Amino acid sequence: MSTTLTPPVAGAAAAPAAKGRWITDWDPEDETFWAATGRKVARRNLIFSIFAEHLGFSVWTIWSVVVVALPATLFPYSVDQRFWLVALPNLIGALMRIPYTFAVTRLGGRTWTMISALLLLIPITGLIVAVTARPPYWVVLMLAATAGFGGGNFASSMTNISFFYPEKKKGAALGLNAAGGNIGISTMQLFVPVVIAGGLVYGGLMWLPLVLGAAVCAYFFMNNLAVTKTPFKAQFATVKRLHTWVMSFLYIGTFGSFLGYSAVFPLVLKLEFPEAPTAHLGAATITLAFAGPLIGSLTRPVGGWLSDKVGGARVTAGCFVLMGLGSFGVITAVGAHNLPMFLASFALLFAFAGAGNGSTYRMIPAIFAAKSPDLVTAKRESAATLGIAGAVGAAGGFYLPRAISDSYTATGGISTAFSWFFVMYAVCLFVTWWCYMRRRVLVAQVPSLAHATV
Repeated sequence: MSTTLTPPVAGAAAAPAAKGRWITDWDPEDETFWAATGRKVARRNLIFSIFAEHLGFSVWTIWSVVVVALPATLFPYSVDQRFWLVALPNLIGALMRIPYTFAVTRLGGRTWTMISALLLLIPITGLIVAVTARPPYWVVLMLAATAGFGGGNFASSMTNISFFYPEKKKGAALGLNAAGGNIGISTMQLFVPVVIAGGLVYGGLMWLPLVLGAAVCAYFFMNNLAVTKTPFKAQFATVKRLHTWVMSFLYIGTFGSFLGYSAVFPLVLKLEFPEAPTAHLGAATITLAFAGPLIGSLTRPVGGWLSDKVGGARVTAGCFVLMGLGSFGVITAVGAHNLPMFLASFALLFAFAGAGNGSTYRMIPAIFAAKSPDLVTAKRESAATLGIAGAVGAAGGFYLPRAISDSYTATGGISTAFSWFFVMYAVCLFVTWWCYMRRRVLVAQVPSLAHATV
């Protein structure tokens, strides 16, 4: 059944938004419609999108905590094998982001939110099997890989929400949506250690009612938008755009860093500074690891909001500068075995990876709004690019843990990996400047943004 939400005439009551139905007319750029009807509907969909995406991130990265808690006597894995358990879900999550993005444009945001929430039951069940049956390592690795289903949720959620909000409000809306999802990592790293103190199996069981609740909430409180319906041919047109791949590369530097550091921080902290302070709640041991993803999650909407004000390219460039300083700080801290400097450097990395996530995602709609022939095409191509960039960027969440593991294997420490990360941020800074900050490029390629950079 379909619901038509048309912009109301002056003095008319706003058309009610029927829950669980397709909305056939949606025009958030019309200020009258937005004020009377659109804003309320968009906010409701955003709230329940955040809830489902939050759970997706929690399940996606759950092995980063479980790996640290696995008893060596029952799970005699090497350091490299443990890094594989936290890295492989990130790779699978990256691969899942493209089909998840396109699922929204075929099935609708509400419908796909329900389905993608229920798909989280697969990795939850896999975790329960892994820690109770204790199958061979290769089976545990495959079960851990299914956590990547949670990674796809982010791309579909961001694509869906991008259609609900007007261009001038997308930075803040996408930032809030992303932050609500990203903070799922921190929530998981804070509460799962408490729960698994009673047994590793509870690290999976605790998510069952929440996942089912997310699917039910999507059914009752979210909407499908007809405007999201896009033929595959129109969606794939974005792969021909240079900006799609430039922004995908920059997203490796921002989101790839955030995801990679979130996955390895608990294990790296334990390996480099086993004396780091911990808190005890009954039999549970809580480390400082949860603070990193929390910082990055909170700064993500700040990056989107600031980009709305001063331009995404400027914010992104600043983030890469500060992430380079953070990488240098980690190298120095490890060499001096200085825990306060180590924690401060990682806090810098998390903070500006998070802000950079918001700024790069804000750049994408701005670029396509300037380059596309009409607003409908711009929305469709930018939505597809959000998914592609999200997939490529999330691959960085696989590369970073593997680079750190290789660094450990070759040198016994992490300094070599972070030297390469410093170089990566320098390259990302140059690409940002070359493609989006030089005035000659702005005037020639994105003329409408010449005075207010992307």
